[in-house]
Amino acid sequence: MLLSRIHLNPRSKEARRDLADPYQLHASLCRAFSTPDQRCPPGEVLWRLEPETGAGGFPRILIQSRSQPDWSRLPPGWLARAEPGIDLAQKLALDSLWPGAGFRFRLRANPCVTRNGKRVGLMRLDEQRHWLERQGARHGFGLPEPSGDDYFSFRESTGSAYPDLRIGHQQMLVGYQHNGNTIRVYAVLYEGQLEVTDAAIFRRALTEGIGHGKAMGLGLLSLAPVRTSSACSEVRHTRSAII
Repeated sequence: MLLSRIHLNPRSKEARRDLADPYQLHASLCRAFSTPDQRCPPGEVLWRLEPETGAGGFPRILIQSRSQPDWSRLPPGWLARAEPGIDLAQKLALDSLWPGAGFRFRLRANPCVTRNGKRVGLMRLDEQRHWLERQGARHGFGLPEPSGDDYFSFRESTGSAYPDLRIGHQQMLVGYQHNGNTIRVYAVLYEGQLEVTDAAIFRRALTEGIGHGKAMGLGLLSLAPVRTSSACSEVRHTRSAII
């Protein structure tokens, strides 16, 4: 798997159009992984529009792919800058994962349930936490909890068992398909720390993504190694540059 980061040029009309429509942005990104006469292979790309902007205020997109992108296939001026890709398997030692391995993570996802045959977004914070717990159980990871008295004191004061988990940037994403249909997906940004519980299942989750809405920029689980306590403050303040 290859992890790339690109910066869009907000002066480009095509880039502004794509930033306003995540479904169209997905289609544009797929052009870097397929020729004009081919469809983007299923599962080829996961991506996320980051909440932070890069130097100069350029919007940043993190892209995970199975093959090398060819950014020259995108419209002239659409791209401001592309950073060199990273081999994730090598960077995170994915082939030697073990239960108990810890990572910092970021995930923009669609917490939802199905009711009467329709997906319904989960708006309450406790529902969003429970959704992530269920995804962890399904995808080979867990969220570390404080131990002993720290667990009870933290849970009483916050209502959460996870001191490192942050949930924010809640947004209703709207995209437009070529047939005129409108797509609406509720999105939430999760950040925190996780522990691997099943290495094989976890690797598959990294490759395939988590939850619905992948064509709207959701589901990419990005990781950074957990550093020692002396470096924790550095990781917290620069996590967007690492993950």
